Amino acid sequence: MKSHYSDAPAAQKIARHTLAVIVDNEPGVLARIAGLFSGRGYNIESLTVSETEHEEHLSRITIVTSGDDAAIAQIMAQLDRLVPVHRVDDLTATGEAVERELALVKVAGRGEHRVEALRLAQAFGARTLDATLNSFIFEFTGAIEEVDRFIRVMTETGVVEVARTGVAALSRGSARG
Repeated sequence: MKSHYSDAPAAQKIARHTLAVIVDNEPGVLARIAGLFSGRGYNIESLTVSETEHEEHLSRITIVTSGDDAAIAQIMAQLDRLVPVHRVDDLTATGEAVERELALVKVAGRGEHRVEALRLAQAFGARTLDATLNSFIFEFTGAIEEVDRFIRVMTETGVVEVARTGVAALSRGSARG
């Protein structure tokens, strides 16, 4: 299938956008939203979902995707037309949002690699969640770029496995979004 990204005119800039989608918390909603993206050739770079308003049975889906202004406007319009969707906000367009991601990084090694892994984790402010004679599991929370950098640096010390949560984001200020 052809991607929409290749159809963008050279003058239009492809940019990363963080979308907050408030939906009814019911079976099949996430599948419908993911289907909307895949059916139109758009990529989801990060996806987090959780019920956030228990009394109203509403969930917040945070989606990170990329596209030019027209593609993002089309995605938002199509999301807004889905029946279980209450609101769609482009957190990127409303100003800088606070974005965080959590990563669990397992590092294995002995001797100098072990000491270096601990030193680097401390320098980054990562927490040690588990320690054995042969491995560590570190927890690191930060902006996407910081998480990427932490993982890149820790790779030199013997990364075995990485788990990432995806982006959680809120707009700055008192406005909802």
